[in-house]
Amino acid sequence: MPDPTASQPVFRHGDLGDVVAEIRDRLLQLGLLDDGDAAGAEADARQAAATYDEDVERAVRAFQQQRGLSADGIVGRATWRALDEARWRLGDRVLVHLPGNLQTGDDVLALQRRLLDLGFKTGRVDGRFGAVTEDAVRDFQRNIGIPPDGTCGPATLKALSRLAPMVQGGKPNAMRSEERIRREGPQLTGKIVVIDAAGADVADPALRTLAQRVTTDLARRVEGRLVATGVQAYLTSPQAPASQTTEGDVDTDVDTDVDTDVDNDGASRVADFANRTAAHLCVSLQVDASENTGTRGVSTYYYGIEAHGVASWVGERFAGLVQREIVARTDLPDLRSHARSWDLLRQTQMPAVCVEVGYVTNPEDAARLADPAFRDVVAEAIVVAVQRLYLAPESDPHTGVLRIDQIAAARHQSR
Repeated sequence: MPDPTASQPVFRHGDLGDVVAEIRDRLLQLGLLDDGDAAGAEADARQAAATYDEDVERAVRAFQQQRGLSADGIVGRATWRALDEARWRLGDRVLVHLPGNLQTGDDVLALQRRLLDLGFKTGRVDGRFGAVTEDAVRDFQRNIGIPPDGTCGPATLKALSRLAPMVQGGKPNAMRSEERIRREGPQLTGKIVVIDAAGADVADPALRTLAQRVTTDLARRVEGRLVATGVQAYLTSPQAPASQTTEGDVDTDVDTDVDTDVDNDGASRVADFANRTAAHLCVSLQVDASENTGTRGVSTYYYGIEAHGVASWVGERFAGLVQREIVARTDLPDLRSHARSWDLLRQTQMPAVCVEVGYVTNPEDAARLADPAFRDVVAEAIVVAVQRLYLAPESDPHTGVLRIDQIAAARHQSR
């Protein structure tokens, strides 16, 4: 289905028209909007059905919260895409891997969860039917004796409905991820990390410029410290996609159905670059903004959709480490770690985190972000979190204790 937000960037409170009527209809189908408006006169009902009113705005916010999106009550490209994905149920359509144009939806997510419960390796449960999901379908088909064409059609769906899962619940992907981290070892030498200077999504040109300058400088400080520990670090940004690539066979969090269907937006370009480098980790550095100038603090984000109970286990752990290290070393208020389904987090093959370091709209946070010494402290906190991710529990120091020079010294001693 065409994306109406391609021609009009967003739909919000006060808008009218056929697209708004479609948004209302989808929210009604999801049980997030009351259809009581239709009880009035026919003309009034038609008018109400095409109006983006307060009820629609509240329903959109609730939907965004469920889906791990920014809950702003506005339907832009990401929210429209999620509304489209939410309408599909397993069995509504034939599912097949289409390179360059991946099928996405709740039906794909349900298929991935079903196969995972049956013991098949689906990779990250992200609702994207890519090569990894196709391989899992083929494996399932071979095991039950039907042609292994990798397509989830009537015969495959019928077989899935007849089989009881070997295990329900649990975290098989988390166990696989934990084993990968263990195999990769505690040393940072040779590991690849992509650092994205994302700036801030703000309308004010001056604040946007300031945010980009701050995150770019912070990214360079993180890069320098990572290189000192033996990491191969790459810098990129949504505004200027990097051109460097690295060939190599590197283990990642879990195999992810990432294909060449990335959007033309910055986050997708960064995710595509990170995937092509076969990176171990991706860190996106951002600052936030708010109409309330009193809002301040630091928060981190990892891939997950709480409504479906899916998340990147390593991403969640890494985000928690970054969050705790920054809070322990600075006076930024703790706004905690959260699951989100943002494009960068969903499309990266490796564990990825977004770090929002303060608010440029808050005078206290802005003053700290402008201080190079403060950015040094934040950079050290992020690098320490990278190291702690790979340390065994018995070797992991307390939060706020480990220093860059200790990591670098340990690297030289191990040679």
